[in-house]
Amino acid sequence: MTYLAVIRHAPTAWNREKRLQGHTDIALGAEGRIVAASWSVPPAWANWRLVVSPLMRARETAAVLFPERHPEIEPALREMSFGDWEGQSLENLRADPGAEAELRESLGLDFRAPNGESPRDVQERLRPLLRRLAEEGRDTVAVSHKAVQRALYAMAIGWKMTEKPPVKLKDGRAHLFRLAADGAPKVAELNIPLEARLP
Repeated sequence: MTYLAVIRHAPTAWNREKRLQGHTDIALGAEGRIVAASWSVPPAWANWRLVVSPLMRARETAAVLFPERHPEIEPALREMSFGDWEGQSLENLRADPGAEAELRESLGLDFRAPNGESPRDVQERLRPLLRRLAEEGRDTVAVSHKAVQRALYAMAIGWKMTEKPPVKLKDGRAHLFRLAADGAPKVAELNIPLEARLP
């Protein structure tokens, strides 16, 4: 059994403004780096393989959390594309009848912003990575994104994303999955605190 721990990047200015980021390559900024610097991963993970999304906010978070490590850049961990909606807030999109946001959101795994990806698409690009990690049998930490975490969680529990998740994945926490021999994920532990570092 191989373990995969997934951590969402620290917050960016767009997170604070509740704007969809997707593939838009937003940096952490000073505030996000301070948040990341307050986190610490469980010591048992210190020597696990480290993989990271190619987007700057994830790479910067990994650099703060693992300053002595050189992570592997993994394209499959890139955030879900929100297409034409990137830079906009869901609140504004939901208020715009022409956006059909509520109808699109009701599709769960098949939700797709115009010219964007669906959670099902994200799952499909994750599968080869999960199989490879399981075949190589190396416990791994991945620094990635919210929609990627949710797609992985949905895969692990059979959640269709048409209703609220059984357990909310909280920010500033890590989520641990067990990978079967074929890469199929199962939940090991959710919402593991990233304990604040001592000064």
